[in-house]
Amino acid sequence: MRLVLRAIVVLAVALGVCAAPVGFAAAAPPRVAVLSLTGIVDQVMAGYVHDGIARAAQEGAAAVVLRIDTPGGSLDSTRSITQDILGASIPVITWVGPQGAWAASAGTFITLAGAVAVMAPGTNIGAASPVGAGGQDLTGTEAAKTMSFAVSSITSIAEARGRNVSWAVSAVRNATSSSATEAVSEHAVDGIAATLPDVLAFATGRQVQVGGRTVTLELTGAQVQDVGMNPLQSFLHLLADPNLAFILFVLGAYGLILEFVHPNLLSGTAGGVALILAFLGFGSLPLNLAGLLLIVLALGLFVADLTVPSHGLLTLAGIVVFVLGAGALYTGPGPGEQGVGVAWPVIAVMVLVTAAFMLVVVSAAWRIRRRARLPLGLGGSTPDGTLPVPPGMAASVRRPLAPEGTVYAGGEEWSARSADGAVLDRGTRVRVVGQQGLVLLVERADPRGSADVEVSRT
Repeated sequence: MRLVLRAIVVLAVALGVCAAPVGFAAAAPPRVAVLSLTGIVDQVMAGYVHDGIARAAQEGAAAVVLRIDTPGGSLDSTRSITQDILGASIPVITWVGPQGAWAASAGTFITLAGAVAVMAPGTNIGAASPVGAGGQDLTGTEAAKTMSFAVSSITSIAEARGRNVSWAVSAVRNATSSSATEAVSEHAVDGIAATLPDVLAFATGRQVQVGGRTVTLELTGAQVQDVGMNPLQSFLHLLADPNLAFILFVLGAYGLILEFVHPNLLSGTAGGVALILAFLGFGSLPLNLAGLLLIVLALGLFVADLTVPSHGLLTLAGIVVFVLGAGALYTGPGPGEQGVGVAWPVIAVMVLVTAAFMLVVVSAAWRIRRRARLPLGLGGSTPDGTLPVPPGMAASVRRPLAPEGTVYAGGEEWSARSADGAVLDRGTRVRVVGQQGLVLLVERADPRGSADVEVSRT
């Protein structure tokens, strides 16, 4: 009898242990994943939304909240995001917030695609008319095709979510923009929620369609988890900042200019990388080609000042053109859209940096020119009128002269040309017989053509 009682006690304890996790899991609060859609809508954001929704569904989240604050972006990226929202296996709530946020252009499509769509007070939605990659108005057949696609896309989204189709079409065709209160009265969104807890409270108890089935949202006491972009996504998305893209472009150009003036591996490589990163950012921004060409023209004037004795006038003109190009680098915003442009403080700082950079580079270039004439005594003289080094200076061929190449003379490497057109191999001893600008005219020092040991300095 005692053994039987012990067996009953052990069995009861075992059943209690097994049942405890079940009871704990059942009592666990729901979890909600929050993704922040801030800045330009691009392929990086599209990948972020896709991965975030998939991960939330895999981990058993009750819902996903997309916190939206965007001036718009790529139509292809928008389509990818709306497809992920509409095809999600868990409810996706879209919230234009916090106060002062925008859901302009592409943000309108994304907001309307939510199973529940809410806006914070003081926010706006709309102005979803399609424009070109540079922000310009489309014309002709391209305009008709793009407009037709955009209208049909937003119509399908509004119909799928039971929203006001007329308002949605007007946002595309007429660039209609509405405040949060107006959007609710137009049945474009479901309600107003100032904070994230208000969003969850508003959504709780609502029935939504998810994957062809009706789901009742139960989000009371939900645990909120902010899901940010991974480091690579954050870096690539950061490049879409209009100020950063502009700075990278200018610094990249400076690197190439420095490579032109003083060849070295570091500045050329760094400049090339910076330009590549800048154009990655430009791809997600409403770039104005005219503004970009003005900046390129300004950089061309800077380079010209290194070769033309303009006494700084070309640099001054380049700075003026540089400011004009920076101010017009991006196209103006459409109705209801957040402006995209280079901040004037950033322009002012870059102008000062440009002026200092050109002062240093031009000064170095002039020092090189003076040193190019004086050491060899072929284009200048000392204050007393004598030549510091007479013609006939010994040199050694560095890069074969055929008839042009380089020689090592006076402790430096010079561009050179064979005076009589002869081909001179590397290591051949030569002597300087003349100078044309920065090019030395040389002839073989040993008429028998011996190739003596190269005069060099490692």
